Amino acid sequence: MKTRSKKKLNCWHKIRNDERHKAEAFLREREKYCVSASWRFLSMKESCDHVWYMPEAGGGISALLIHNRQSLFPVFGKNSQIPAPRFLSRFLCKVYIHAIQGLREDAERLEVLMEEQGYSAVERIEYELMNLDSKASSVTWAGPSGLILRPPLPKEEDALFALQSAYEKEEVLPANANLDPAVVRLNIQNILKKEQVLVAELDGQIVGKINTSAESFTRYQIGGVYVRPDCRNLGIGSKMTAAFAEGLLAQGKWLSLFVKKRNLAACKVYRKIGFNVTADYRITYY
Repeated sequence: MKTRSKKKLNCWHKIRNDERHKAEAFLREREKYCVSASWRFLSMKESCDHVWYMPEAGGGISALLIHNRQSLFPVFGKNSQIPAPRFLSRFLCKVYIHAIQGLREDAERLEVLMEEQGYSAVERIEYELMNLDSKASSVTWAGPSGLILRPPLPKEEDALFALQSAYEKEEVLPANANLDPAVVRLNIQNILKKEQVLVAELDGQIVGKINTSAESFTRYQIGGVYVRPDCRNLGIGSKMTAAFAEGLLAQGKWLSLFVKKRNLAACKVYRKIGFNVTADYRITYY
């Protein structure tokens, strides 16, 4: 019977199906730092997605690199010496990479490797990675009189499309990028189909939304938080986020999110709810 040869250390290898449990164990240990990467790993399709790993002496994994939906997700853990993957130049000739997403130090190391392959970053956006690992704060959020928080109705897709379009322009798209309405329509349809969503209704109109954006082993990631500009500074976003967080926690999972460092108002609200800053996070667009 043939035995598999030992994997070379300090060298990248494409993961096999019988090795996926090692990648899962590696991600579980670091889950609070990589909910997005864990979600992409759990939802990956073999036909178009890729996972590479670096083995360690004990038979485990010391670093992961996940490719999913035109993005690269580095999870390098404590491995400070990341050699350039030999496969990267060949891979980048075949597959377009739109973004790198992960802890800032991991993203920075991968950016250097990308630059060596001729990639030039268009924009780097810095975030606070925040986690909630206990009950939400008991702070009472008033909000305006008549505010209703509820799940969306199927007939409200167009109203949510308008909010999602504004959210992506303000919070997601890199500078000078054009909004594609067809992509936004598909995004909101997928959110309504696959994610948990809460909307804020005031005077008969939907003025805010919030949704889960990823689900990993033991955590939900919150995203898509948006309140219409003319309805801000009324406490809607605070009350909506607190109620949504409380509902998710009741389902038995902890929470994660990342928020732009310059969005000081949102950072303040999340801290009051009970979120703590865990690390610096970065998305680099190409």
